[in-house]
Amino acid sequence: MPKLSDIFDVRNGNAFALNSLKRTGPDGIPFVSRKMGDNGIAAYVEPIPGIDPNPAGDLSCALSGNGVLSTFIQDRPFYTGYHIACLRPKRQMKKSQLLYYCAAIAENRYRYSWGRQANRSIGDIQLPALSDLPQWIASADPDQFLGANAPAISTPHQPLSVSGWRSFRYDTLFDIERGRGPRAKDLTGAGDTPFVTSSDRNNGWSGVTEMAPCHPGNVIGVNRNGSVGEAFYQPRPFCSTEDVHVFHPKFVLTPKIGLFLCTLIRLEKPKFGYGRKWGLDRMNASTIRLPVDKAGKPDWNYMEDYIASLPFSSQV
Repeated sequence: MPKLSDIFDVRNGNAFALNSLKRTGPDGIPFVSRKMGDNGIAAYVEPIPGIDPNPAGDLSCALSGNGVLSTFIQDRPFYTGYHIACLRPKRQMKKSQLLYYCAAIAENRYRYSWGRQANRSIGDIQLPALSDLPQWIASADPDQFLGANAPAISTPHQPLSVSGWRSFRYDTLFDIERGRGPRAKDLTGAGDTPFVTSSDRNNGWSGVTEMAPCHPGNVIGVNRNGSVGEAFYQPRPFCSTEDVHVFHPKFVLTPKIGLFLCTLIRLEKPKFGYGRKWGLDRMNASTIRLPVDKAGKPDWNYMEDYIASLPFSSQV
């Protein structure tokens, strides 16, 4: 297996101190630090006279700190802080292949700690040869999600003001029933009907079943047990366990309104737990505070537009 230095030219970054540079807005030059997120970018700064930024297309790699070996493709010319290496591929690579190497380098983080930096040994890290990368990587499109953070509408949302909201009993808004479906232990991994459990992730989907759906789509599932109070909008017909209560709307429910309501339902989670489940009778009698229109009824249009104005809502 080749070493990193066989695949990349390794050179030291600028080792600038951010507090000695003049910050600007996002149109400035990215300043890359050892942070683990935000592509390593800690700020944007003005050009430094007589010093060219590192070229776009290089990888930045943190050599020490909590984010040691955090590696990112820098798509704009950039400066760096202390203990940052700049890696330039010796052969032309696709962006998807460079992203693979970013992940592969970071997987070696366990070899280092606060007292053992990667400054001298980074070039010795072993990596798969370019010819040994999985074939699907070369055909992957890393830019397929560009623009996904756009809102569905261009109108900016107004800040939420709950002072005029009113409380509504759940049973005036929903017909609530207990979940129905197979037992989790009977799942075989086959089928295409979503199986929803009292989970707090993956939209509550814990698997699939060959059983025909027991509940329609365009409803909300709320956990009465397990991760009590967790709520997810369910777009597709599904089956579930009895630990999930299914909210059938008495109004026109849309995905965006469903997301708005799920956020508010989750606010009830601190009231319940393993010793105080959110049973069917208690759930029907519970209340939810909602924005209202001039007639004092739930303002569904406001909820729809509010979600539509948020980042990533174009993907809903």
